[in-house]
Amino acid sequence: MKIISVVNQKGGVGKTTSAVNIAAEVGLLGFKTLIVDIDPQGNATSGVGLEKRKLNSTVYEALLKLCKTQECIVETEFKNLKTMPSSISLAGAEIEMIELENRVGRLKDVLAEVSSEFDYVFIDCPPSLGLLTLNALVACNSVLIPTQCEFYALEGLTQLINTLKTVKRTYNPAIKIEGVLLTMFDTRLKLTIEVADEIKKYFPNQVFKTCIPRNVKLSEAPSYGQPVIYFEKHSKGAKAYHEVAVELTAETTSKKEV
Repeated sequence: MKIISVVNQKGGVGKTTSAVNIAAEVGLLGFKTLIVDIDPQGNATSGVGLEKRKLNSTVYEALLKLCKTQECIVETEFKNLKTMPSSISLAGAEIEMIELENRVGRLKDVLAEVSSEFDYVFIDCPPSLGLLTLNALVACNSVLIPTQCEFYALEGLTQLINTLKTVKRTYNPAIKIEGVLLTMFDTRLKLTIEVADEIKKYFPNQVFKTCIPRNVKLSEAPSYGQPVIYFEKHSKGAKAYHEVAVELTAETTSKKEV
């Protein structure tokens, strides 16, 4: 099981959009996939068609050990894709967890219970570097960093990289960067190209070859509770996320074929 945290403390960079759509595409490629929503806003949960009000057990109950991991996993209507949904209770979870034993390793323990059931796990993190995100960084093998090509992007990435270094040194020595994903990419803008070049200098050989374009269908799909490949499979957004998923799983796919 490979666990990938989709993380950026800056909001509005396409983090949840990337988590949902890459997870859906990886499922379509034939891998058993789980998306874990640890953002109290719960956008990944609604993005795969679940109604948060109707959920009994969520990642909140799992983190506080009020139920077993398996009881918190919900089927979606999409191929090979299950989810561990969020709830508004997560908003107070960071305060509740402060007093608990192993407060930074609770998500790691939760996912260990289902390690044999999935090929890929994607964790959609909150837009902050608090205790929930720290749990995701301790639990994962690698991080996928969506970033918008704008002026403040590098400033935010520097802060994130410093956090990753601390986590690597203190809690998770195996953590690595899976890749930086350039989102809301607009080739017509000179600034987009300039920032993209700077990011590639900062992360040599770690930026995904595929960029995610600005695309109306990507914005519309969540309101229908569907990943974009199911909402409009011929859209530019769907094609881009498919290419990212192929890139992401290339090593696993080649091992499968051997």
